[in-house]
Parts: sequence; C-alpha cells; structure tokens
Amino acid sequence: MELFGHLERFLSETLYPYRVPVTLALVLMAAVGGWFAWRRGWLGRARRAAATRPLASAVLAVLVLAVVLPSGYYLLSPLWTRTTLVEDSPLAVATAEATAATASPTAVVMADSAAASPTPSPEMAFQPRTVLEGEWLGADDFHFAEGRALIIESEPGKYVLRVEDFSVRNGPDLFVYVSPDPAGYTEAAVNLGELKATDGAFNYEIPQDVSLDSIRSVVVWCRQFAVLFGTAALE
Repeated sequence: MELFGHLERFLSETLYPYRVPVTLALVLMAAVGGWFAWRRGWLGRARRAAATRPLASAVLAVLVLAVVLPSGYYLLSPLWTRTTLVEDSPLAVATAEATAATASPTAVVMADSAAASPTPSPEMAFQPRTVLEGEWLGADDFHFAEGRALIIESEPGKYVLRVEDFSVRNGPDLFVYVSPDPAGYTEAAVNLGELKATDGAFNYEIPQDVSLDSIRSVVVWCRQFAVLFGTAALE
C-alpha cells in the first residue's frame, strides 16, 4: 500500500499541476503507439492469437477485469463522489436550550432563586465557547480543503471538533485527526474517526484524555495510503 501512496503523491503533487500538457502528451503517445502497432502488424497478430485460443483469451480478460475494475473503482470513484452532512453546532444547541429554559415557567422560579442568591454555581455560569479555530488548507493543488475548524468547549473540560463551511477532496479511507504539529499529521496525531462527509458542517468528540495544549492542528488523512488531504492550523 505504501507504493500506492508514493504513486498517488507523485500524480497529485508532481503531475497534476501540469495535467493539461501531460494529458495531451499521453493522447499523442497513445495515437503514435497505436499507429506503430498497426504498421508492424502487432494488432493483427494479437487478434489472430485470441481467435485461435478463445478460452485462454477469455479467462485472461476476465482475470484482468476482475482486478482492474474493482481497484480502479475503489481508487477513482471518490473523485466524483460527494456527500453532504449538516449537524447542529454545540454553540447553537446551548443557545437554543438557554432560550427554551428562559421561556419555561420553571425558569422564572429559578431566576427568582438566583436573584436571592447572587453567586451562581459553575455549572449554571458555564456557556459553551470556541477555544481554538483555524482555516482549512489543501495539501496541494489536487488535494483541496476549505472551511473552518473550531475546537469548542461544550462542557467544562469536554471538547468537540467542529468543521463549518467545509469542503475537501474525496478519497479512499479518509480519517480526521487532531495533531500536536501545526503543520499537519504526525504519528502522535489522535484519530477522531472516519470523515463523515466531503461537504457541510459536523462535529467530532475529542477524547477526554487528549490535552487541549497538545492540539495544534486538525488533519484529513488517507490512512491506507498515508496521504495528506487537508490541514487546519489552530490558534
């Protein structure tokens, strides 16, 4: 799988910026190669060989298709597959709950009690807040990523990663990590789970044993091929 990762990085980082001239050159090479094979009679000999050994040719074609088609679909289908997910923000949920509580009859009684006791408990005083944020950047011209990444303290000592206005290049086996390196993925990065969607706004709970001081970036990482898709440095 490491070989596929190197190949993917070569194609996306080295060739993709020059995709137009490279494509034209490949088309020209294919045309020249086809003409040369026709002139030398290779195409005719291959056709006659297939006609004389139809069973062997059919088995070979089935084997090739059985490998090429599934592999090609797995590697290439993410290029045209997009998904969208929109989840509520912990900040919006807290605001809605506070509004509903204020409007309820029980809230009036609690407000009267709070007026008699001017020192609220830490639980009552706490409001979810954004503690870190950053902008998504793609790893290169091919691997784009855009939107915002927020670390929200949803409860005292409990943190949630939220992505908003988010869009990223799709790919196989993509996961979201929080990393101690502002530049992106490292072996010490913590896996928060599979990428939920290529577009939208959604949340990931951060394990409580992950220190806020150790989070310096958020990463979309292709785990199978070890390829970086996007990074958001956090401040």
